[in-house]
Amino acid sequence: MLGSISMTVSNLKYRRVILKVTGEVLAGAQKFGIDGTMVRAFAEEIKEVKALGCEMALVMGGGNIFRGAEAGEWVMERATADTMGMLATVINSLALQDALEKIGVSTRVMSAIEMRQVAEPYIRRRATRHLEKGRVVIFAGGTGNPYFTTDTTASLRAMEIGAEVILKATKVDGVYDADPLKHAGAKRYGELTYIDVLNKELKVMDSTAISLCMDNHLPIIVFNILQKGNIKRVVAGEDIGTLVSTGRK
Repeated sequence: MLGSISMTVSNLKYRRVILKVTGEVLAGAQKFGIDGTMVRAFAEEIKEVKALGCEMALVMGGGNIFRGAEAGEWVMERATADTMGMLATVINSLALQDALEKIGVSTRVMSAIEMRQVAEPYIRRRATRHLEKGRVVIFAGGTGNPYFTTDTTASLRAMEIGAEVILKATKVDGVYDADPLKHAGAKRYGELTYIDVLNKELKVMDSTAISLCMDNHLPIIVFNILQKGNIKRVVAGEDIGTLVSTGRK
């Protein structure tokens, strides 16, 4: 993570956001598990954005530990595999919470799967109140139901808490017509409509998540989380990544 950026609270375009983080981001250069250096760097980025006055909630993925959809394809009952994947998101959420609180950021983990000893149960009004008090809220456990991805969780939670945008944190700088890590000539889109994403079957979020956002006119910005300062650039409204919206001006 390289580079730096400075701004004031008056520069913010988005005051309340959902940041959707894939589990692979926490794995860093390794393909599995949690990279402590990456988690600490990520926590520092969140702290900088919080200092600007942005209310931030996160939805954690769990693919760096266990991916339920893939396990369900080869041996395991899908509902069981998805439940294991939801538990993996709790592990990631606790790791990030620990990193944030060590640098002075007040944080709450709220789980859709009840486990009171390690996380608060998800209650919409309580989550909103935490945000109003300046706490970072980390949503764990997916929706609490199998067959629903953490992308869908991000869409659902964003609408429940009144977020202005979903920030989809990835390892690439937007949405491409092919995998840019495998195809050198892949084209990056600056803007897309929800219908474009569905018709072109682009790998932005799953179709349920995209449909929820489309029905509620909730924009999605896909950007590279590995570039230091990008979260602040996005909340300030800088033109980075790919914007998915209705396309209306």
